[in-house]
Amino acid sequence: MTKHFSVLCLFMVSLCFSQNDEPTILSFSEYLGYVKKYHPIAKQAELTLQFGQANLMKARGSFDPKVEVDNERKKFKNIEYYDLLNATFKIPTWYGIELKGNFEQTDGSFLNLQNSLPDDGLYSAGISASLGQGLFINKRMADLKKAKLFREQTKADREILVNQILFDASLAYFKWLQMYSETKLYEQFLENARIRFQGVKRRVENGDKAAIDSVEAGITVKNRALGLEQAKVKFMKASLELSTFLWLNNDIPIEIQPSVIPDTTVENTVDDVLEISGLPLTDFVLENHPKLRSLAFKYEGLEVDKRLKANKLLPKIDVQYNFLTETPDIARSFNTNQYKGGFSIAFPLFLRKERGDLRLAKAKLQDLQFEIDNAKITIQNKVLALYRELESFQTQNLLIDDIVLDYTTMLNAEERKFSFGESSLFLINSREKSLIDSQLKAISLQNKYLKTKAKLFNSLSRDIQNL
Repeated sequence: MTKHFSVLCLFMVSLCFSQNDEPTILSFSEYLGYVKKYHPIAKQAELTLQFGQANLMKARGSFDPKVEVDNERKKFKNIEYYDLLNATFKIPTWYGIELKGNFEQTDGSFLNLQNSLPDDGLYSAGISASLGQGLFINKRMADLKKAKLFREQTKADREILVNQILFDASLAYFKWLQMYSETKLYEQFLENARIRFQGVKRRVENGDKAAIDSVEAGITVKNRALGLEQAKVKFMKASLELSTFLWLNNDIPIEIQPSVIPDTTVENTVDDVLEISGLPLTDFVLENHPKLRSLAFKYEGLEVDKRLKANKLLPKIDVQYNFLTETPDIARSFNTNQYKGGFSIAFPLFLRKERGDLRLAKAKLQDLQFEIDNAKITIQNKVLALYRELESFQTQNLLIDDIVLDYTTMLNAEERKFSFGESSLFLINSREKSLIDSQLKAISLQNKYLKTKAKLFNSLSRDIQNL
């Protein structure tokens, strides 16, 4: 069955199904595929990657070359007081160094002497640098480093978000399967009760049974019908809950139709679908967990912040040197006798603000380290507990299967004795109720087993690649 046909059969809300239509099975793999591709939360998770890329582009913008043009002019009563033009081209570099080219031209009757330049203007080329604060790390460098780390962090966060929505969707599917199985179980036993009621009724009419037996058999039919109606309501609610995870490509929510049923053999494929098949506990690498990777990138970002704050303890020493020339096209016109330069030094006496910022940065790192340590032990113990729980469920499933088989044998034997007139409806109903309870327990146990598989998938925070 192609995906296009599946969409038409499964999800179009306006499509109506008749009672004679064959049921369509919505497999667990196909269901999760639609959730991952079309669910709004899954799409929202993809946006985290765009946030990381956009943040990185913004940080790289601090290293873009820059052109600056400054022009001031004053003219009053036909007198041109001054006309000042200053055009600059700057190239920031990785360390606290900036390359600069400049052109200045001035004109006017009332120029300041320091602004008097040759008629054709004056060219300069030089460099400015920070020799204290900002030489090995500055805000521009720190922002770019943190942006790169944030981009990697968003990849890990995206895995966590996608994993969570697939986990929630898996629980909804398993609950849908449980309610479906319970509904089919009550349908089966309702049919059995009706057949038994008709048989008892005929025997009452023939005088082989007392009339009260017919009443008792009728009560059993009504009880089974009541149980079926209650199961149908639960199945309907589970179907609606499942529908909240199903969307079409154009962001239209869809509703599961009555003719769509779950895959009752999902227990055989759940490991492969969730991609936890053949994943022993010994292969679990704690450091590869997306949450820990996300925290590790966050920690590295705080390390960059701490380095930047520590750098603020250094004095600010900014220097610049520019060669001056009227003829930039002649290389020998640049010489050290014609220059414009200078320096500035600033240093707070107490450094209280800088030392306070550094303490805060160190405290944030320590706080995050505590969070990482706690996350490690929490994840490790959770995964270990789930592996042990799954091992126990394998034993429990074998036991409940034997119990159901034994109750089935007892019910069959009781019905055979009843056919020979050696038993009563009360004993049959008692045996049947025990069988129903054991089968409901088996269905519930299967649901818990599948949910534990999903919890293991969630605790590993894995993304499913083959949907």
